[in-house]
Amino acid sequence: MVITRATEYAIRTIIYLAQQPRNEVVLKKDICRTQGVTPAFLTKILQPMIKSGIVSSQRGVGGGFLLAKESEQITLLDIFQAQEGDLKLNHCLIDSEFCSRDAFCAAHEVWEEAQQALSNVLQRYSIADIVRRQEEKLKALDKN
Repeated sequence: MVITRATEYAIRTIIYLAQQPRNEVVLKKDICRTQGVTPAFLTKILQPMIKSGIVSSQRGVGGGFLLAKESEQITLLDIFQAQEGDLKLNHCLIDSEFCSRDAFCAAHEVWEEAQQALSNVLQRYSIADIVRRQEEKLKALDKN
């Protein structure tokens, strides 16, 4: 399983917004420049973030984007779900009628366990955690 490019850019953008002063509106052009994303693609990836209440937008002169929640309250799973919907590793976990083997399929149980484990890991890390880890890595690089 590979996350979509949209989800990758959404996570990067949320991290970038979290690194800005709280309640400061960040211009779309600045996000595009720093994250290497086109304005059209940024609009596409931020729409679900706005709809889910992760990001707020302000229109007009001086408009842009900012986090709608504290970075400690936003998990990687929140972003993933806003962008891609519920985490599902296999079709049999989406629709119980997809496969007639669910009752005896041992792999089905493994898919469920793997899905739950991945969901737990993504839920465990907030954007604030990711920002802290990134800062630690950058400090370690500066020492070298």
